[in-house]
Amino acid sequence: MDTPMRKSLVLPAHPERICWGCDKYCPADDLACGNGAIRTPHPRELFGDDWLEWSEMADRNGAGDARPDRSDEEE
Repeated sequence: MDTPMRKSLVLPAHPERICWGCDKYCPADDLACGNGAIRTPHPRELFGDDWLEWSEMADRNGAGDARPDRSDEEE
């Protein structure tokens, strides 16, 4: 990782209270960005407390750039 993240962004105490969909970090009950009707969950909520380690490992292995193979689709 090139720049260090603040601990409050990496492992927030209560990620369910904030929408993580953009840099505004709106309260979950007052979405101001127009990102949708529901809040975007923090990666910690989806992948667990070690989400950053998993993410960095995937980047090192090139899994972050993986795209589905569409060569067998009919045109």
